[in-house]
Amino acid sequence: MSDPLVLRGVVRTYRTEGGDLPVLRGADLTLRAGEIVALVAPSGTGKSTLLHLAGLLEQPDGGSVLVDGRDAGALSDAERTAIRRDTIGFVYQFHHLLAEFSALENVVLPQMIARRGRRQAEARAMTLLASLGLEPRARHLPGKLSGGEQQRVAIARALANAPKVLLADEPTGNLDVGTAEIVFDALLARVREENVAALIATHNPALAARMDRTVTLRDGKVVPG
Repeated sequence: MSDPLVLRGVVRTYRTEGGDLPVLRGADLTLRAGEIVALVAPSGTGKSTLLHLAGLLEQPDGGSVLVDGRDAGALSDAERTAIRRDTIGFVYQFHHLLAEFSALENVVLPQMIARRGRRQAEARAMTLLASLGLEPRARHLPGKLSGGEQQRVAIARALANAPKVLLADEPTGNLDVGTAEIVFDALLARVREENVAALIATHNPALAARMDRTVTLRDGKVVPG
């Protein structure tokens, strides 16, 4: 069985007016099913770049990104899009919910895009929302939800299509300490229940300590944190 996410010797350099800016210089990382890894590194070291490459939002200048055993560099744009839709879930610092749709509909929509039947999609959405303590709020629009509730809806949306990989960029960064704990507890519980491989960028050492291991970025490479 293939590991859900493998980065092998990944290189990424940005071209700027001042010259080339190397960000990743042969980064290696493997995430196993059910493993939750904290990515803790100073700003400007390449955290977002690493997440973008892992999520197939960018392509590396060198090396390989394998998602569920498939080398993304050998795939067409349409195939990479399908992997992002079906195999990778994203949680951002801001929830990015669709304001005109209810919490339930926000979790149903990615499933409909993946051509799941509406009844099945609604059942899956309600199961996820209930597991995150949001069943009573499922029919509410995002504007009627608290910040913590909105972020839990975003977690449910990220897991809607049962991805193999979850990538989260400061998922509690916009929340107060108490709410962040609640949201993070919910995130960990759902990721473990779904047996997802998760890479979670955070500046919070207390949250990082609760994950299976911590990595950081040093000189463009992934090293133990």
